[in-house]
Amino acid sequence: MIPNALSIAGVDPSGGAGVLADVKAMSALGAYGCAVIAALTAQNTEGVSEVAPVPPAFVGQQIDTLFADVRIDAVKIGMLGQQAVIQVVAEKLARWHPPHVILDPVMVAKSGDLLLEKAAVGALREALLPQATVLTPNLPEAGVLLDERPVETVKEMRRVAERLRNRMAYDGQRWVMLKGGHLPGEETIDLLHDGDRMIELPGGRLATRNTHGTGCTLSAALAALIPQTGDVPEAARRAKAYLTEAIRHADRLDVGKGHGPVHHFHAWW
Repeated sequence: MIPNALSIAGVDPSGGAGVLADVKAMSALGAYGCAVIAALTAQNTEGVSEVAPVPPAFVGQQIDTLFADVRIDAVKIGMLGQQAVIQVVAEKLARWHPPHVILDPVMVAKSGDLLLEKAAVGALREALLPQATVLTPNLPEAGVLLDERPVETVKEMRRVAERLRNRMAYDGQRWVMLKGGHLPGEETIDLLHDGDRMIELPGGRLATRNTHGTGCTLSAALAALIPQTGDVPEAARRAKAYLTEAIRHADRLDVGKGHGPVHHFHAWW
């Protein structure tokens, strides 16, 4: 059975990040992609010129209307932007109980532009984190969630992964996938931790500036693959392999003058 995966996130008009990138990744990996629009941006590959909120009640209406009709096998949460939207999304997820929730705590764009109100971090931590099946922060995002500086070594990453996992619920499978792309050097090791196992997912840095939307793409890939594999470590390995190839082939695209998108359909085009 083809899984139905939902992205609850913002819109990037350039298509490199947000719900457009999520649906591309889900489609490329064999899932049917749905989307709830939680925020609007005026954005291209060079930066974000404006962020416009979506009324929280309308975000909730989108979720209720979709779940009332469509079986959703996994939800990926990306840019929510506002504290009130985070609260509504948390309430609706608690109501509908999707089998898997992948939480990508989007806070800052590749260009450095802020995508989450500072006041909203606490709401994300308290209302959404306990409902996540997999949390996928990069090192700066992990630092914000823990109120500490970003770490710079794999040894420090292990401690951070443990502390983040301790903030999640203890029922069922709950994982932290801590992304090491901000580590210095040529290695990009990710850590996958469920409170017991600490799994290293090795990788290497690729020579391209076209890495816009990598975090969105990885979390969307997880939403597509977890229902198909039934195993988070296997889904994480496949998702990372897919993203690596999407980055490797990114320079085949010619989109914008800044940080271009990864090539979601590298295996097809």
